[in-house]
Amino acid sequence: MTNGHQALDGQPEFDIAIIGGGPTGLFGSFYAGLRGMKTLLIDALPELGGQLAVLYPEKYIYDVPGFPKILARDLVQRLVEQTMQYEPTVRLEEQVVNLEPLGERHLRVVTTRGAYHTRAVLIAAGVGAFAPNKLDAPGIARFEDRGVYYFVRSKAEFRDKRLLIVGGGDSAVDWALNLQDTAREITLIHRRDQFRAHEGSLHELSQSRVRVLTPWEIKEVYGEERVTGVTIVNNQSGAERELSVDAVLLQLGFKADMGPIKHWGLSIEKRSIKVDSRFATSMPGVYAAGDIAASDVKLDLIAVCFGQAAVAVNAIKTYVDPKARLFPGHSSDMSAAPRPAS
Repeated sequence: MTNGHQALDGQPEFDIAIIGGGPTGLFGSFYAGLRGMKTLLIDALPELGGQLAVLYPEKYIYDVPGFPKILARDLVQRLVEQTMQYEPTVRLEEQVVNLEPLGERHLRVVTTRGAYHTRAVLIAAGVGAFAPNKLDAPGIARFEDRGVYYFVRSKAEFRDKRLLIVGGGDSAVDWALNLQDTAREITLIHRRDQFRAHEGSLHELSQSRVRVLTPWEIKEVYGEERVTGVTIVNNQSGAERELSVDAVLLQLGFKADMGPIKHWGLSIEKRSIKVDSRFATSMPGVYAAGDIAASDVKLDLIAVCFGQAAVAVNAIKTYVDPKARLFPGHSSDMSAAPRPAS
C-alpha cells in the first residue's frame, strides 16, 4: 500500500476506481481483482477499514457470516489480506473531491493530491465523513481525552476504571457488554426508558453486571487533572445523583456528511445516492454500494454491503467489457483465480 501520487493524462489507466476503504470497498476491490480488473482503491483515512478501524477496532461484530463473533480489527485484517491478493493500487489520505466524465467509459477522479483516469467508479464511502454528537454539559469539553471519550481505540484505556457509558443505541449497549472484562465497574445511563439496541443485546445486558439507569442524563462532569465524578439528573423527577467515575464514554451517534459527493451531479435521496438494481447511479459508469447507496430495501449491515459490492462489481465488469458475463461462475469452480492485466 502506498500514499504517493502520480498525475495521469490520456486514456484510463484503471478499469475501476473504488472510493472508500471500508468493508464494502475492500470486498469490492477483492471482487474486482477476481474479475481481472485493474483496480484503484482510494480512502481519505490513513488506514484501511473505515469505521471499523477508526471507531471500534476492539469491538466484537456478531453478524458477519462464518464468524460467531470477530473483533472489528481482525475483520479488517482479513479483508485487507483478501483484497491485496490482487495487488490493487491503494491511495490513502486522499479525499476524492470531484468526478469528471470525459467520454464513454472514461472518468477522471480528482483528489486532494491530483487525478486518476478510470473506466468506471464504485462509490463505497459509507456514511461519508462522520463526527460524534457531543454534549454541552459543563466539564465535557474540558475533559475530552482526559476521561471523556467518544471512541474506544483501545480497551486498555478503561482497565480497572469506574466507567460511565451514556447512550441508548447499539454502540452504547455493545460497549457496556464488551468492556465488562476490562473496567472495574460499568454504569450505563440513557435519557429515555427504552433502548434502541438489538433485542439479543438487551437480553444479555439484563443478565450482565452492568448497572443500568433510566431516564438519567449527565448534568456535569468534574475533577482536577482528570475526571473523578459526574452529576446525573433524572429528567422526569428532577432528582440528582453523584457518581464517582474515572471515565465517561459518550455513545450518542454521529453526524454524517456526504461532503463533496453531493456536488458531483448524482441523484441524491436523503443523504444517500440513488441506485438501480445493478447499483448504477444516474451518472454513466458510476456505481454505489454499501451504506451510501439508497437501495430499495436499506439495511446498513456489513453482510448486506458485501452482497451489494459483489453485484455492483460484476455489473461494472459488463460495463467495462460488454462481452463479459454478469455472473462469472462460482469462485470454487475456478482452477486458478484471474489476475488483473498489467
